Amino acid sequence: MTTHPRSTDRKTAAKTLRQFRQWHRTVSLIAGIVLLVVSLTGLLLGWKKHSGGLILAKTQTGVSADLRTWMPMDSLHQIAVRTLRDSISADLSPALDRIDARPQKGIVKFVFADHYWGIQLDASTGRVLLLERRTADWIENLHDGSLFDKWLGTDNEAIKLVFTTLAGLGLLILTLSGFWLWYGPRRMRS
Repeated sequence: MTTHPRSTDRKTAAKTLRQFRQWHRTVSLIAGIVLLVVSLTGLLLGWKKHSGGLILAKTQTGVSADLRTWMPMDSLHQIAVRTLRDSISADLSPALDRIDARPQKGIVKFVFADHYWGIQLDASTGRVLLLERRTADWIENLHDGSLFDKWLGTDNEAIKLVFTTLAGLGLLILTLSGFWLWYGPRRMRS
């Protein structure tokens, strides 16, 4: 007895669909947690400027936007480090991640590398305008996986690379297999 070519095609299509369901299920279990973290933190980062200061502190305003009236950067840096030690903790590292100068606002932000504290100074007077807990930086580091590299002290952002690869490939595989799970039965019916 010979099988009809159309029934062989249908069996092959059904087998392929079952395989895609299995891949979709397996990938969703593995990538689901990573994608949940990425989506939730992405949502928070999207709203950071509209969080009323909960996620991102408001940038303060100094007395002058004229750069000629600004104190030297090394003097401002010394004030920021002294403020960090005196007002937050003497045990925290003074190593800087970046200095964010905002000429139009007349301020300089000192963002520290080994913890999530920042200090905004009036660039002309050196007056401390704000001690800020940099929640948005912490969320961003969780969002891209670099937080785990910081905690574990790994080099070359190895965990960040694995994390973003899992998120990207997981989302790609879920999208493609999900499309096939939607399209495959329609194709088999026709």
